[in-house]
Amino acid sequence: MKPNDPEIREIALNRYRNGVVEPAQDSLAVEEPLEIRVRGVSVAVTMRTPGHDPELAAGFLLSEGLIKHRDEIVEIAPCPTAKNPGNVLNVFLKADAAVDLEKLTRHVFASSSCGICGKASIDTVHQHFAAVNSNVRLTPSVLLALPDKLRKSQSTFDRTGGLHAAGLFDSAGKLRLMREDVGRHNALDKVLGHALLENWLPLSSSILLVSGRASFEIVQKALSAGIPIIAAVSAPSSLAMELARESGQTLIGFLREKSFNIYAHPERIQ
Repeated sequence: MKPNDPEIREIALNRYRNGVVEPAQDSLAVEEPLEIRVRGVSVAVTMRTPGHDPELAAGFLLSEGLIKHRDEIVEIAPCPTAKNPGNVLNVFLKADAAVDLEKLTRHVFASSSCGICGKASIDTVHQHFAAVNSNVRLTPSVLLALPDKLRKSQSTFDRTGGLHAAGLFDSAGKLRLMREDVGRHNALDKVLGHALLENWLPLSSSILLVSGRASFEIVQKALSAGIPIIAAVSAPSSLAMELARESGQTLIGFLREKSFNIYAHPERIQ
């Protein structure tokens, strides 16, 4: 494994097969909390698979609207005074970087229990992120080839079967970056954080593919980086579709070997 690959734990278990229970070994994806601090203030705790943690922190702050540019970040480093420094990251920002911690709403408005939904949710997101402006166009064949390319890059999933993946592709269908995590939103934050730290933004000619469903939060995070095309191997939610339509993003669902559904802005698929 590479140093930043998702952590795996080898465990002993009992396996039932063909009427017999016998000792066996298995590989599990590690899940641990990561606390993100900005200027010493704790802003979030997320359950993640350790690996590429600075990218996760940077992508989280980008997708929450706290930062927009690479030069706002001075350093991302473990907190040496924490009980477990590996699970606490400090994000140090430039002195003149204006950060409004009141923006940290997580934007998870799809739940009926949150009291905000539908149009109000979309309007709130648009206060932070502008609609996508991109002329990128794809052929169906480019889209149909993406799931297999993503799956073949998931070496940790091959061992554990327990990780989500987010893949960033260029307009020709070439995989630029893939990240895995127990949380699909974390996998995407790691992709966005890498793009931010490498000065790739905006991702106005890119395609995002996620291994699960396309939720409102996934579409919102993609919007924070200016991604015009979002594809998922499973279904989108209704609010994800509405946000994509309002934000100028093409939303693809049920992307499989021979078919897919286009839920928003079909003009980019030629």
